[in-house]
Amino acid sequence: MTEGNFFIHTCLYSYDLPIDTGDTAWMLIASSLVLLMIPSLGLFEAGLLRKKNTVSIFMQIFFGMALLSVMWFTFGFSLSFGPDTAGLAGNLQWTFLKGIPWDAPLTQYAPNIPGVLFVKFEMMFAVITPLLLTGAIAERMKFSAFVLFIAAWSLLVYYPLVHWIWGVGGWLNNLGVKDFAGGIVIHTSAGMGALAAALVLGRRKNYGPSIMVPHSIPLAVLGSSLLWLGWFGFNAGSALASGGVAGNTVINTHMASAVSALIWVGLSWMRTGKPSVIAAINGAIAGLAGITPASGYVSVEHAFVIGIAVGLGSYMGVLFLKDRFKIDDALDVSSIHGIPGIIGAIAIGLFASTAINPTGVNGLLYGNPGQVVIQAIGVGVAALLGFGGTAVILKVIDFLIGIRVSPKVEEAGLDIEEHAERAYADEDELGKI
Repeated sequence: MTEGNFFIHTCLYSYDLPIDTGDTAWMLIASSLVLLMIPSLGLFEAGLLRKKNTVSIFMQIFFGMALLSVMWFTFGFSLSFGPDTAGLAGNLQWTFLKGIPWDAPLTQYAPNIPGVLFVKFEMMFAVITPLLLTGAIAERMKFSAFVLFIAAWSLLVYYPLVHWIWGVGGWLNNLGVKDFAGGIVIHTSAGMGALAAALVLGRRKNYGPSIMVPHSIPLAVLGSSLLWLGWFGFNAGSALASGGVAGNTVINTHMASAVSALIWVGLSWMRTGKPSVIAAINGAIAGLAGITPASGYVSVEHAFVIGIAVGLGSYMGVLFLKDRFKIDDALDVSSIHGIPGIIGAIAIGLFASTAINPTGVNGLLYGNPGQVVIQAIGVGVAALLGFGGTAVILKVIDFLIGIRVSPKVEEAGLDIEEHAERAYADEDELGKI
């Protein structure tokens, strides 16, 4: 072993530190909760779309879960969290998880749990982040193009951002950018990527109210409910240990989501004259996304305030992007994930408290103006990479194989045309069973 490798080995592994069984048990649960979010995303999105594209959404989600998991195992984790190269990426030392301990922690990241469990938890983030974009591209992208898109997006957008902000030695990490559970890394990048994807793909055929009628509101409510449940693992699991920070994160997550849901219902009720369950579930998801970056740094009182800001900002974002500019981000990923992620990330500089998390944001006690600037830099970088990277990737794929299905396929539905399957049997087919 060379001197350099020995230094890396001793810094990152500590075989004399015992694994904490309580922390390990919690992280096993948290990883499973985040896994639950992935098919739940499919339920949520499919319910809000037309039934002729239900199978298409589930295929994108399930195939994506498999593909992105394998990518994370083979090289994604190493590029994201591996030993630093010039602040820009991890090296390939940990490809195929070579050298990641199963009986000792990676002390630089999670000192109390097995190294492979940290890999598993972060794998769930690496899977769900590109799949958030399915809500923007729904009902009109070729499946072959989708496969290339999520693979390229992970490699060129997600993995670099993870290393820059969460990786030891990442340049934004060194700058002091904080993101507890992914408001910048995940929601800002995916939200701005969704905006770019909607612009590059163009509007769906016959764009307007007639194609925006959900085919199964109960399915969407079930999906959003399971997402809400899974988000406790998403956010509180990012403490990487059980204890006070995780406990505070849980109540923050719940409160921000509840407040944002109320804001959405109230605004929708005033605007349309009817209280809407779709507004309720969209508002809840926006609140969950918005509190994510700040959830481990702020008090529940400030989580309440963030929930209000996120509810207002995300609802107005939908009106601004969809109603005024007619951008066909099918399920409003840019407004329900992107805008909340930005608001929550900036709020760290306003509300983070060392009394809540003494190891979280240095020098902060109920806000720090300097941190606001640092957070804004992190948000700006993620937004630019998410938007610009997505646009370039889609343009290249469009040049190579085309990204959009034909008008005939779009009219008939992607389920039968792309996958030769239907989500629901017709009445005449039921009679033959």
